[in-house]
Amino acid sequence: MPSLRLLLIVPIFSLIFSCQSDQSSPPNIILVITDDQGIGDLSIHGNPVIHTPNIDSMAARSASLTRFYVSPVCAPTRASIMTGRYNYRTRVVDTWIGRAMMDTEEVTVAELLKDAGYQTGIFGKWHLGDCYPMRPIDQGFDESLVIKGGGLAQPSEPYANNRQYTDPILFQNGEEMQTKGYCTDVYFDAALNFITQSHQKQKPFFAYIPTNAPHGPFHDVPEELKEKYLNMDLGSIMVHPEQANEQNIDNLAAICAMVENVDQNVGKLFTHLDQLGITENTLVVFMVDNGPNTMRYVMDLRGMKTNVHEGGIRSPFYGHWPSVLKAGTTSDKIAAHIDLLPTFLSVAGAVPPSNLRLDGKNLLPLLKGNESGWHDRTLFIQSHRGDEPRAYYHFAAIGQTYKLVHPTGFNGDIIDPDTIPYELYNLEKDPGESLNLADSLPDEVTRTKDAYLTWFEDVSNTRPDNYAKPEIIIGSSHETVTVLTSQDWEKVSGGGWGEKGFWKLSCIKVGQFDIEVRLPEAFEGSIAHLSMGNQNLEKGFETNSTILTFPDVNIEEGSFELMAEVAQGEGFAQQFQVVIKQK
Repeated sequence: MPSLRLLLIVPIFSLIFSCQSDQSSPPNIILVITDDQGIGDLSIHGNPVIHTPNIDSMAARSASLTRFYVSPVCAPTRASIMTGRYNYRTRVVDTWIGRAMMDTEEVTVAELLKDAGYQTGIFGKWHLGDCYPMRPIDQGFDESLVIKGGGLAQPSEPYANNRQYTDPILFQNGEEMQTKGYCTDVYFDAALNFITQSHQKQKPFFAYIPTNAPHGPFHDVPEELKEKYLNMDLGSIMVHPEQANEQNIDNLAAICAMVENVDQNVGKLFTHLDQLGITENTLVVFMVDNGPNTMRYVMDLRGMKTNVHEGGIRSPFYGHWPSVLKAGTTSDKIAAHIDLLPTFLSVAGAVPPSNLRLDGKNLLPLLKGNESGWHDRTLFIQSHRGDEPRAYYHFAAIGQTYKLVHPTGFNGDIIDPDTIPYELYNLEKDPGESLNLADSLPDEVTRTKDAYLTWFEDVSNTRPDNYAKPEIIIGSSHETVTVLTSQDWEKVSGGGWGEKGFWKLSCIKVGQFDIEVRLPEAFEGSIAHLSMGNQNLEKGFETNSTILTFPDVNIEEGSFELMAEVAQGEGFAQQFQVVIKQK
């Protein structure tokens, strides 16, 4: 593997350390989080098809939280995990076109644990910014092996990867790296190597393993496992079995295969910890990032990914730490992604600096079975498409007993929210959200709506220009080649990812740059148009060429917008990349 490129990451805050019972052996921390799996894709949760013996065994040996919440889509969940704060405080609003970039002023759990003496590593999906200074290696991770954007087979991947999950091109510490094997296997193998190296250095470690499985597309999965599930009754786990056509069954078999492959790797992880003799002093957490990516089994709950009903925002939560947590301990107190950072700091024997405002709470008392002194609270989950959050759109306000839901639709940001009725459920009696109590308990609806609005106004005023997109920095020694994609631009025109858009950039020193425009495939007559500040650049691609270069472009110090489009005949390219190379 290429050698680790060391970066000097200056801590924003210092930590105040508390005494530990064993100063020589701080506990290790491992977080495994899967992508689009949902709470029902485990045999221990009653799934009659999917085979997850290793996660089931982990669950039986763990403490668990039975009402653990996440956002309905992935980047918001990841921002909350990293910061201990609601994602609306972090500038992360959505999953694409510039709205999944996290503000670099945010203090991450990796930075805080690194300050506490931990080795920190991420292996899989980051999804909080592809370019400096938003990459994992800029945000506290010593070791990073990641995909770009929201997943493989998206516009941010290298074109040479060709949408493959097998032998994927990944990024190790910022540099392209050809890997061998199925992506989930690659992530876990790299994490196990990191764990071994940290153990050999006698350093505690934080290993973050966020897989991109079972996120789509579904064309490249472990074939033997897929064949196994094609021979099973997959209609039994479909919410609408009447839709069980050949394509839906094929996709569901692929999803099941990816989940079982994750399970195999969880088994491999525990075997490795046992071999190193560190299982007892290692906290391993397993969870998912949002609801399932199809309408399938979610226990007795309702909904899927993007929904704010329980099936879209409930996650399993298992904490395995044999020396501290008693197997079988459970708590039904509501908890969420925002609680991981304060919990991990408590595990590490550290407390956050007093001037760092956290929304989450330390869950360790609940995991230890101590609910005395735990105060009930209301959790707020909101997410919808659009450049900025809007009050009353697609949210859930979750209390220990009642939950207020306003399901305006994840893609319904242009809908008048007043046309969508509110729903109120008693989750202690009705976890499946079947009996709407909004009309019979109007005072509870009003009280919770008021609490929601107070929360929304608070998180929306965390910093000036709260929902402005962060700037990508060029001209830095930390990243001399910057690859810009539609993952991080602001779309101006076109459907989907867009055909024309701009990136917010900041050049930290005046210099010359070569700017390349790259197409996934040649298109005769393609013409690239770039504009930035007072400069307008236009040039045609040579015949059969996929790369066009504007050489020796002078860029002044300061902030600017780079607008780009590629004309192709009477239309425009739906996908291209702009590469800025510092000279």
